[in-house]
Amino acid sequence: MAITDLAELLSNLSVRLDPERYVWASVSVVPEGWSPVVTVEESEGVTVVLREDDARALDLPYEFPSARITLEVHSSLEAVGLTATFARVLADAGVSANVVAGFHHDHIFVPWDRRADALAALERLEADSRGA
Repeated sequence: MAITDLAELLSNLSVRLDPERYVWASVSVVPEGWSPVVTVEESEGVTVVLREDDARALDLPYEFPSARITLEVHSSLEAVGLTATFARVLADAGVSANVVAGFHHDHIFVPWDRRADALAALERLEADSRGA
């Protein structure tokens, strides 16, 4: 069941770093056979987030090499305060964050070269929330 209560979300928080390196690009349409992990339709085009190896194989210009950190708690799409809480923690650590909310989890894309800093900051939040 999806959790809405911020205190409960934080006490159940668990973070997972995906080992893949992701990149961001803008295309007019997503061709058949592509497998982006995120697509967002905007008036300027379709933003795609995909594995860097896939972007290179497709000869696709891209930006923002990033790591994906998944919050392994089933947060409700109506939960209030979770994004603000982890955004503050990452901002305090000087790490930019691009957040994508999935149906079950939040996914935070951070600069690839700052992934260890981001993970450490989020793990501190996790420990503090459990009173460790």
